[in-house]
Amino acid sequence: MREHTASGNGFSVSTTVKVAPIPKVTRSPRVRPDLPIPPVPNLDRKVRLVPDLRDIWSYVNPYMLYGRHLGFRGDFEKHLAERDPRAVELFESMEEVKKEAATFMKIRAVWQFFEAEAEGELLHLFAPGAKQPLHTFRFGRQRQGEFLCLSDYVLPAQNGKRDHLALFVVTAGEGVRPRSEKAKNEGHYFLSHGLQALAIETAEGCAEWLHRRIREDWGFPDPPEMTMAQRFTSRYRGKRYSSGYPACPNLEDQAGIWKLLKPEEIGVQLTEGFMMDPEASVSALVFHHPDCTYFSVGDAAEA
Repeated sequence: MREHTASGNGFSVSTTVKVAPIPKVTRSPRVRPDLPIPPVPNLDRKVRLVPDLRDIWSYVNPYMLYGRHLGFRGDFEKHLAERDPRAVELFESMEEVKKEAATFMKIRAVWQFFEAEAEGELLHLFAPGAKQPLHTFRFGRQRQGEFLCLSDYVLPAQNGKRDHLALFVVTAGEGVRPRSEKAKNEGHYFLSHGLQALAIETAEGCAEWLHRRIREDWGFPDPPEMTMAQRFTSRYRGKRYSSGYPACPNLEDQAGIWKLLKPEEIGVQLTEGFMMDPEASVSALVFHHPDCTYFSVGDAAEA
């Protein structure tokens, strides 16, 4: 119940409005719970230096690099294919930035599969066969509509076997800041900005590359005909979610990833505000469920 008072022309009218209570939902009806649990190859923590820069750069989204960071308006790839002088000049300038980056840039990654169980909005991660969780995430749930929550994407245990979740952190930020500052101090402003933009999008490209590899390990590789444009719009099974984005807006969730993966080993630290340092880094939780979608929990955390 909620009482509302309206006044005007010297009169006061009091009305009582019935407000429907928010229903208690422990799992979204949109997410199927009865799918088979796909096996994972192992539960080992993996730490890698990714040596092939050009391979990772092929996973860089040109819209983000040339449009968002470098200010190109319009479809960059289309304009480049048509030999638009603006696109050609920007492309060639970035190729020079890549030559400089290739002399020092390092891409590092750490990732691991974990056994997982959902309990309402809680997501428990376990060491193999353990009864007590290594860590528990608490996610927000939508208060209306489809009542989605990230924990819904973990399937219930089947015949004593748990579902799995993958975590990863990747970085391309090692040495970028001093190189960028040096270029700026020497008056090479495009190089300075280009190195930072390239590093950020290289980390994003590595996240795309690693997610593809994780899907392969999970047993559902992308079809051979899948294009990069389709990958950039997530036309594959499952999704990856990062702290601070609408489905899991609490940056504090980063602490759980750091507890489990120890990304300090690849040179990525958490600040007091749970931001990643260096900035050119990406962390994510990876779910395999085919019903995964991107969504916002809104003010679910306040419920």
